[in-house]
Amino acid sequence: MDVETKIGILRGFAEEILTEDELKLILESNSHPVAYDGFEPSGIAPVHFGLLRAKNVKKMLSVGIKVTLYLADYFAFVNNKLDGDLEKIRTAGEYFVEVWKACGIDPKKVEIIWSKELMDSLDYWDRFMRIGKVTTIERVKRAITVMGRKEGESVSAAQLFYPIMQATDIFQMDIDICQLGIDQRRANVLAREAADKYKWKKPAAVHHPLILGLQGIPAGKDMHDKESLIEYKMSKSNPKSAIYMHDSYAEIKEKVNSAYCPEKVIEGNPILNYVDLLILDDPEARIEIERSPKFGGTLEIDGYKELVNVYSSGKLHPLDLKKFVAEKLEEKIKPVREHFETDKHAQELYGTVKADKITR
Repeated sequence: MDVETKIGILRGFAEEILTEDELKLILESNSHPVAYDGFEPSGIAPVHFGLLRAKNVKKMLSVGIKVTLYLADYFAFVNNKLDGDLEKIRTAGEYFVEVWKACGIDPKKVEIIWSKELMDSLDYWDRFMRIGKVTTIERVKRAITVMGRKEGESVSAAQLFYPIMQATDIFQMDIDICQLGIDQRRANVLAREAADKYKWKKPAAVHHPLILGLQGIPAGKDMHDKESLIEYKMSKSNPKSAIYMHDSYAEIKEKVNSAYCPEKVIEGNPILNYVDLLILDDPEARIEIERSPKFGGTLEIDGYKELVNVYSSGKLHPLDLKKFVAEKLEEKIKPVREHFETDKHAQELYGTVKADKITR
């Protein structure tokens, strides 16, 4: 597979690439560069954790990229997830691994690293201090959005370490490509700036878009202001915003039917967002939406762009779109539910994590 084809596949799921020229140089010089995505272990997995991450990982593996999935246990501890109980956090991390397996990620084809493995090293903290030395406290405060906090929000001294720790991870794991959500952009930029100042290997960043919460984005919001729109993403700590990997078909239908999906409205519409990012593996794939004969019968659509045109014109009713989305989500979630129903170890982990109180 040539480099242009590889970049095309990565561009297909990216909202932003920093920068495409740098990514091209990485792929030209290394047939198996290392990419990573990181997660704070806590709570029950929503669909963006399971379906979107699995989809992106499979695409990276398909172009020869080595993938590291980073279980950031100490980051969850610093961020007070699960009351900062490291034992509960690590159990949640083991549960995350089972979700990945159930979503079709072969643990033998990826590397799974815990933050404790990196931090048990003086070299890690040397890098941490060096990055902190060339980063102002004002930049750090602006970057706390990467941990799900609002800029200007009161945080602990340990939480101020978080963005620098995240940047340090990149160099400690020798990462070539940071493949994280657009909400993690500020930490990746800190790392890229540190690389320029110290002449370290500079990582490219492939930022994927965020999955919207069920509440969508209200009309009138600036859709180009990505930082202010982060509050509308799907969050596992907000049950009203999320569909989970363990939801029953009845729960999926109920949540989808109650989701924000105004007729003819495209921007801020989570139901269309789910079709684009969760349901379609190929944006040009043929879509068949079943409707009652009295409403025109089955609607055949050639890809996501045509779906947007059809919906914005009013030729597709929100209820028919929601029915399609609920059915497709059920197809993707059902194997995960079944894994946790039949695998005893996975079942025990899920039961433990489900019983834990989620803290922010």
